This record gives sequence, C-alpha cells and structure tokens, in this order.
Amino acid sequence: MTAFRSWCRAFLLPPIILCVLAACATRPESVLKPLALAPGGDAAQVDMLIATTRKPIEDPGRLYSGDRGTAISFNSIVVSIPPDRNRKIGEVQWPSHVPANPEKDFAVLKVGKVASEQNVLRWFRKNRNAKRQAVIFVHGFNSSYSDAVFRFAQIVHDSGTDAAPILFTWPSRASVSGYLYDKESTNYSRRALEDMILQAAGSPDIGEVTILAHSMGAWLTAEALRGVGMRNGTIPAKINNVILASPDIDVDVFRRQVIEMGPKLPHFTIFTSTEDKALEVSRMISGGVNRVGAVGDVGLAPYSADIKRLGITVIDASAVDQHDPLGHNAFADSPEMIRFLGRGLAGQSLEGGQATFAGRVRMAATRTASLAGSAARAAVVAPMSVVGGERVFKPDPYREAEIVDGEISY
Repeated sequence: MTAFRSWCRAFLLPPIILCVLAACATRPESVLKPLALAPGGDAAQVDMLIATTRKPIEDPGRLYSGDRGTAISFNSIVVSIPPDRNRKIGEVQWPSHVPANPEKDFAVLKVGKVASEQNVLRWFRKNRNAKRQAVIFVHGFNSSYSDAVFRFAQIVHDSGTDAAPILFTWPSRASVSGYLYDKESTNYSRRALEDMILQAAGSPDIGEVTILAHSMGAWLTAEALRGVGMRNGTIPAKINNVILASPDIDVDVFRRQVIEMGPKLPHFTIFTSTEDKALEVSRMISGGVNRVGAVGDVGLAPYSADIKRLGITVIDASAVDQHDPLGHNAFADSPEMIRFLGRGLAGQSLEGGQATFAGRVRMAATRTASLAGSAARAAVVAPMSVVGGERVFKPDPYREAEIVDGEISY
C-alpha cells in the first residue's frame, strides 16, 4: 500500500496541481484579427517582429496553431496597449470579447507577412534605436501564439525598452497536460533559434542583442546558444546579455550547456525563486532534480565557484510580490521586477521612498543585465572565462538561409 501511495503521489499529483494552479478564465480565441479602425486617444503601440516554428492556420484571429510547422515563418504585428490610467503595470488585459476595446484591452492593429530579407531590414530600420539594439524574447511552457504576442508586448511597454522587439515563438499545446509535447517542441526548434541568433549577430544593422527567455523557453535558449557556440567556436560578441527568468532547466545540465557554449560568454542574469510552484512540479516529474529557476541563491551554493568564474548574476526574487499564484511569472507581472528588468539599476531606491529593490531580493553577484535600450541601462562587461579543460568544438559552417514568401525552409 505504501508503494502504491508513493506511485500515486509521483505520477498523479503533479497534473492535479498543475490543473488547479494554472486554471484561468476562458479567453476569446481570435484576438489577433486587426481592428477595423485604429484607436484614438493615448493608447500605446508595440511593433514587433515574430519568427515561429508553429504551423500556420487559416484563422486570421489566431494565425498559428500549437502544431509544429515545416518552415520558419515571419510576421510583424502591431499591438495596442490601453492607456496607463486604465491598466496596472505587469497586467495583460485580455479582451472579454472581439473586437477588443483598445481603451481597456490589448488589441491588434496590424498584421503583416515578412516575406523577404528586405522586409526584415525595412522593419528593423524603422524600429531600431540609436544603438541598433534588439531584444529577442523566447516564451515558456503552456503558451499559445497570442499568449506570446500579448505577453511580449506587455514586457516591452512596461519595461520601457526602446530596443527593436523580436519574438521567437515555438510550438506549444497551450495546455497544462502538454508538458512533454512542449518540451519536445523546444528540441524541435533549437536549430531555428540558433539560425536566428546567428542572423541577428551577423547583420550590420544590429549592434547589440539581449535575449530574454522564460521557463521552458530558457531551456530552448540555452540549447540554442550551446549550438551556436559549438558551430562557431564561440558566442558572437553582439549577443551580450542573456536573461533567464524562472528557467526550467536541470541544474547539472545547465552547467554543461554553459561550458559547451565556448570561451567567450554573454553576461547571464538568472531570476530564481523558492516560491515557484510550477518549477516544483517540473522537478517532481523530472526525477527530483532541482530546476535552476526554483532553488534560490542558497540552493545554488554548491555551484557558486562556477557561477563566480562565469560571471553569472543570480537574483533571488522569492520575496517579491506578484499576481501569479504559481509564483512563476514575477519577471513580467511584478511591477518591481518589470521596472528592475528595464532599468537595470541594482540597489537604487524605487520611486516614492520605498525600500531599495536590492533590499527586497538577494543577489549572488554584483552585476546585473537590463533589457537593451532602457533609458537608465546599467553598464555590463561580458565575462571572458569559463571552466576549462572540458570543451571540444567541431564548428559547423553557418549557411545563410533565404526568406521566401515569409518562410525559411526548416
């Protein structure tokens, strides 16, 4: 009987916890169909470039399903965000019906196919800042195409970054029961993200790239950077900041991934929390091995020597207030965290005489990264050292891939 109870706890409890904790209100599905009329007033707008390995569908309100596509598809989408007086920082205000009300809801103003390299260049030159900075966002588990679009629009707007926003969205079932499918979909999408990273680094129009990845998307990002390092022998210098929020990565695997990226790394910042219930479930169904995003800075103590050598910043945000009952989305929905993410001023007092942010979190290193392009961006020097004696590189020559009718063969 004891063995039976242990089996039930190991295999039946995690899905139950996920289903209870991840429950949310029903949302309208076709939210991506552009409004017939552009909103007036002072609604903000975010114009993003999107690359995806999802399968296209005919529904103009959804654009892509959670199935895996046979090509890398490109779009540009302009999202309208309600005026500040009608929303709170960190919230994605989903429409209760379509068409959306741009005074109160996130809404789509324009959807376009990016059909060629020239279209990509025109989009970037239109949206770049003076430093030619780009931010690539890789979403996490249980995300539809529209989830990823609206969340990234919220992050871009609330963080205050003026870097060109690029979303990489991979095939997700957008279901709490689709964990294993989603994980395999990240593996399916590794090469596509590698190629996009190399294309961004190789473009003379881009001067600097920050990668922001969440949850399972952090696994995909680490794998893609590992692939870039092994193909190139190193990570391109333009990839200077990598921010992993609640990374759903086995701690031992992450160490190997970083080692195999090569001798010159971008600066890594990791947001971790011992209050992350979603990653606790992930640990339970992954053989009981701790996830990087769930152990806090104390839990990473056995790896402190490697962390110091690699110049990684660990920010333990266990005490930060957030809206998500799972404790998994603090990087985006906590006003403190999203301001900190954008400004990158560790230790500076927050507005209104509140306690300093650094006083509310524990930092395992002295440096931090910010989203590229933020007005008060902190200076960060990329670390140049890595654990030695364990790297074997067999670079694979990078082959340029041409965009034809909005897709790259994949």
